[in-house]
Amino acid sequence: MKQAQSIAVGSIVLGLIVLALKFAAWAVTGSAALFSDAAESVVNVAASVVAWLALRLAAKPADANHPYGHDKAEFFAAVIEGVLIVVAALVILQHAWHSYWAPAPIEAASMGKGMALNAASTVLNLLWAMLLFRKGKIHRSAALTADAHHLATDVVTSIGVLCGVGLVVLTGLPWLDPVIAAATAVYILVAGFFLIRDSVGGLMDAAPAEVIVERIRTIVGEHADGAIEAHDLRTRHAGRLTFLEFHLVVPGAMTVSSAHAICDRIEAALKAEMEGLMITIHVEPEGKAKHRGILVL
Repeated sequence: MKQAQSIAVGSIVLGLIVLALKFAAWAVTGSAALFSDAAESVVNVAASVVAWLALRLAAKPADANHPYGHDKAEFFAAVIEGVLIVVAALVILQHAWHSYWAPAPIEAASMGKGMALNAASTVLNLLWAMLLFRKGKIHRSAALTADAHHLATDVVTSIGVLCGVGLVVLTGLPWLDPVIAAATAVYILVAGFFLIRDSVGGLMDAAPAEVIVERIRTIVGEHADGAIEAHDLRTRHAGRLTFLEFHLVVPGAMTVSSAHAICDRIEAALKAEMEGLMITIHVEPEGKAKHRGILVL
């Protein structure tokens, strides 16, 4: 978790550098499209700060008030980042609207300098986004993954903006500049909506992907020799942790020690393949069998 926090700090530093480059590009050109790209970078810096704070909170151990830990803080951070993206999109749309009715004159020389600055910042964002995606997967961090999605969105919009600004220079049509900015804002708005949707799913204890649930069921069935069935299997995500619980039905004459050994075997198999599992198994006698779920015998 400390490594994840260090990466989040790196995102803040890189975000400030990129922000400076993009605002310099806008200051040189006065382009509404380049302003839209710079405005999104403001959100990226704010999002990186939120991600860092969330990772610090999520790293705190469980306590009396939070017996299941603080990992869900990362989902709150992701929701906040999604809201910031939506706000940035609205600011860009407002700027594009004013620029459409009062377009700035186009100067090829200044546009060239601005595009070069913007391109440099785009390369930096691309490299860092690739790192964040990899580290977010390794640490199972919703905050780092959300930050990676932000930067990936920024890279796509930056490429679109650069192509659009180049088109403005080639055609000499100033009204294209605010239109490109508005299109960028719409794209950012959609990305923010999906980020909020996915993050709210985590806050609402959404289950992992179906393929993961099926793999859990398979492992339980393969390592529950001696039991009769497992039923009422439930899972939920909480940041880097996945909580799993189910009922394990065993023969009524089986000793507590033998039933516990089966539970230990199942837990060891699950944790060997899946990191961050918190497992609760409720053992029941055969009279409680529902004859559905994971049948062992």
